[in-house]
Amino acid sequence: MRFNQHKRLKCSAPAKRVDRRNSRRSRQISFRPTIATFLVISFFILPAQSYAWGANADRLVVNSAIGTLPDELRPFFEARRQFLQQHIADPDEAAAKSPTGRENLFIRLDHYGQFPFSSLPRIYKDALRKFGKRPLDSNGLLPWEIGVYSEKLTDALHSGNWSEAQLDAAMLASYVVAAHDPFRTTVNFDGHLSGQIGVEGRFGSQLVNRYSQFFYLHPNAAVFISDPTDHAFEMCYTSHSWLENVLLADRRSREGLQDYNDEFYDRFYGQVGAVLVRQISDAATDVGSYWLTAWENAGRPPLPAQ
Repeated sequence: MRFNQHKRLKCSAPAKRVDRRNSRRSRQISFRPTIATFLVISFFILPAQSYAWGANADRLVVNSAIGTLPDELRPFFEARRQFLQQHIADPDEAAAKSPTGRENLFIRLDHYGQFPFSSLPRIYKDALRKFGKRPLDSNGLLPWEIGVYSEKLTDALHSGNWSEAQLDAAMLASYVVAAHDPFRTTVNFDGHLSGQIGVEGRFGSQLVNRYSQFFYLHPNAAVFISDPTDHAFEMCYTSHSWLENVLLADRRSREGLQDYNDEFYDRFYGQVGAVLVRQISDAATDVGSYWLTAWENAGRPPLPAQ
């Protein structure tokens, strides 16, 4: 499949159930754990993946995503705005306390070669058969986790389990936001390979915290996504395409400066602020689209406004 920059899929056909063969829930294939010792060791000694977008970015995405929804769906999420804002960070907070589940928050695409990363199957069972569980886990499962939570939200909405649905919606939003962070898609997630330690925090949380009052977010209306897992890969590919631009801007912004001061951040924002705003806007569009898709796949059930 060729990659189209942030391709969106229109809701022109009747809603259908998500293809469960392409999600982690369908991981039923057997495999043999034939992993080399150095891979096991590297999983533990590499710097821990950090999570840099921060609470302010999460809040911006949730607020904007609710506004992308159609009238039939918006009241349900509007009534749960505060809950979604409180729980969208749950996966990051859990990963900070324990490595369990950490692999669901990133995918190191460049471990699989160069774009378009054709060596990496998008169907989980095919990737599992090809690479084995430990190597696949250690390089991240983010797109497949998005497929899992899209299905979980669908099931909760279909069964009328509203408390479960609101939690699944928050978790799904968290993973979709992660897919729009370029540093969740690379082996150079903390800048250690390019000598730019902390770049993910400078680009994400620092720029958001300093300049979000100047952001003009422009998400599109939510649309139906025919294949949630495949679309998750497209989101990650788009994010990864911005990586070198951000790294170059970080280096240039530091020229002639002794530390990361206000002048650095003014320079940095001037060079990559538009990229950051675009990624946050697109994250809001996609979060809304995944919520809409789950509702459509659940059969468009009537939703309580409270």
